[in-house]
Amino acid sequence: KEKRREKVENITTLLLNHFNTNDKQAFVVLLISLVGILLRYLVSLWGYSGQNKPPMFGDYEAQRHWMEITIHLPADQWYVNSTNNNLLYWGLDYPPLTAHMSYLFGKLGQIFVPENFEFISSHGHESERAKLYMRFTVFICDILIFLPAAYFFSFKSINSILTLNKNSNSNSKIHLISFIFLFFQPGLILIDHGHFHYNCVSIGFSLWAINFALLHYDLLASFFFLPCPQLQTNDSLLLPSFLLLLSW
Repeated sequence: KEKRREKVENITTLLLNHFNTNDKQAFVVLLISLVGILLRYLVSLWGYSGQNKPPMFGDYEAQRHWMEITIHLPADQWYVNSTNNNLLYWGLDYPPLTAHMSYLFGKLGQIFVPENFEFISSHGHESERAKLYMRFTVFICDILIFLPAAYFFSFKSINSILTLNKNSNSNSKIHLISFIFLFFQPGLILIDHGHFHYNCVSIGFSLWAINFALLHYDLLASFFFLPCPQLQTNDSLLLPSFLLLLSW
């Protein structure tokens, strides 16, 4: 028994010594990210505005309908009222980047859930399979665009705007707190994963632009500022962003 205890203690000591500060931090970030993803999943299990409520069926139907419209009509008819595109029924009223993103997800959706994107006849279609696909598209955008942008800001860009303490432990806390505040935004989680929105895309691109602007990578910052008007609410970022880049 004593030999077994010694072996366990030796293995434990070896593992603890193996993890240096960066390894421990990476483990904590991974754990925080997994908790954030789990929280998003739990939110997605609840209902959403307009669920099973004809004739408009809520936010899910709006996003689904935009995908339907963009894959079945030519681009010059996406924003035009017609017999094939009744703008009173969730007419596409977001900027073109949103429309092209809807087109992309609509084309992919035709492969996995074609019945969800049948032209006109799919209005009000709310199958569990279709909703699972829509949830998946939001998850992908959040994890591939917003999560890395939040991480990069919290552990790299933030150093450009804060005078960090020489104590590495204190710096680690600042980095982790920043990452937690960004990745656990209640509004972003509830709206995107509860109601099928894609704010994580525009906010993620905006955050990438800020990251590169703070690090003085002007061309990359300009590139990522271009998609910011994916939502009208992000238009307010364009002028200060332009002035910031111009000043450098």
